[in-house]
Amino acid sequence: MKDEMVLGVPSRLLETLEIGQGFQPEVEARLEVLLDPRHSRFRPRSQAEQDPEFKQLIPYVLIQKGDRWLHYVRGKASGEKRLVHMGSIGIGGHINPQDESLFHRGREFYEAALQRELSEEISLEGVFPTEPLGLLNDDSTPVGRVHLGIVHRCRLDHREVSKGEGSITELRFLTLKQLARRRPQLETWSQLCLDYLLRIESSPGFKQAEESH
Repeated sequence: MKDEMVLGVPSRLLETLEIGQGFQPEVEARLEVLLDPRHSRFRPRSQAEQDPEFKQLIPYVLIQKGDRWLHYVRGKASGEKRLVHMGSIGIGGHINPQDESLFHRGREFYEAALQRELSEEISLEGVFPTEPLGLLNDDSTPVGRVHLGIVHRCRLDHREVSKGEGSITELRFLTLKQLARRRPQLETWSQLCLDYLLRIESSPGFKQAEESH
């Protein structure tokens, strides 16, 4: 079987960009550097999964509908076996070179790959409008040591979503309060995202900012 090629960056670049551990909300300027072809490159996934000196870039999209967020459980068909049966609020996956013939490596290529990955994971009519929220870096787990998450938010209107792959199970929208009760069953990245969302929910001006959308 042909080895999957995945996009990533040298781990030392995270030190240069001062990307510490946990959820990092300052994302835009750092994302431009991470996606710069001078820094990013494709490597066989079988090698990348064993090399903590290389961080695979993973778009991780949180889907919001009103005051609820999409939650699912990773089924047995999940490509990442270490996360099977765990709850998640992030949709995404590895960036592969399929779109490279259409777009130069960089932001355009990344956005095209993000939309393709989302359309494979879940079913939704039209384009998924997303906005970057932050970066996820967590070296406390074997999965986290070789991946860097790029967190986005997708705000849905009246449209419905359904699963597109067998690895997505128990798909439902839950409030932050409901998710907080499920926190122990969430994968680490989702726990970090949930903690961030709970912090900003309690911050001054959050309600007005949400109502403006």
